Amino acid sequence: MLLIVKILTATLIVVTLSVVAEKVSPRISGLLAGYPLGTAMALFFYGLELGPRFAADAAVYALLGLIATESFVYIYYHLSLRLRRWSALLSSLGATTAFLLVAQMFSHLPAVPSLVMTLTVLSMGLFIYLLRKLPDVTIGRPVRLGPRVLLLRALLSAGLIVLITAIARLVGERWAGLLSGFPITLFPLILIIHLTYRSTHVHTIIKNFPRGMGALVLYSISVHLLYPPLGIYLGTAAAFGVATLYLVALLRLSPAAARA
Repeated sequence: MLLIVKILTATLIVVTLSVVAEKVSPRISGLLAGYPLGTAMALFFYGLELGPRFAADAAVYALLGLIATESFVYIYYHLSLRLRRWSALLSSLGATTAFLLVAQMFSHLPAVPSLVMTLTVLSMGLFIYLLRKLPDVTIGRPVRLGPRVLLLRALLSAGLIVLITAIARLVGERWAGLLSGFPITLFPLILIIHLTYRSTHVHTIIKNFPRGMGALVLYSISVHLLYPPLGIYLGTAAAFGVATLYLVALLRLSPAAARA
């Protein structure tokens, strides 16, 4: 039953974000990709299957995993900018390698929440600066979303969340946390848009992701603090509340920053 829930949830999230990119804009999709969707699923299932304490400890390393995710999208951007043939495949391989290398580097760091949170926030500022000059490109003529297109997108995205949470049983809370930061939903979203449209549309998603990632940072630290006293259900609800307030503030109180 849990396997079915994981597959359906991951698929729904990715397909929804791809439709937002097409019907609204890749910029909004990029911001929403920073909402705690894939990471929240991973941490929730860690708590459900391995206990709230395990998930709370893993959440600290999930923050470091987010730095690895920023490295993933940054390398994907540079490779997709330069490659012509097999661009999506080679960019994916290079970006995944970058994620694993950065995650390995941070896997030896002590799990001190204040230190980890500081590093993650600083990395957000760095990647926002590095990607600041990318243009926001809209999709002029979206493809028709027939059953075949939706099925392909579902098949592309469904396996990742299952794989990552299954690996958590073997690698312990440190690497489980790092892997929960893997772009479980962002990666298939990038692939869908890249394979369907142009790399410039993907770059718009990548540009806006670090801004939206603040919601993920706040969600992960909330899970660390709230899962032990509240449990996974109330803790998840409270953490989502904090993340939602951040995203609303980003869109409403700083519209200029969101559009930059």
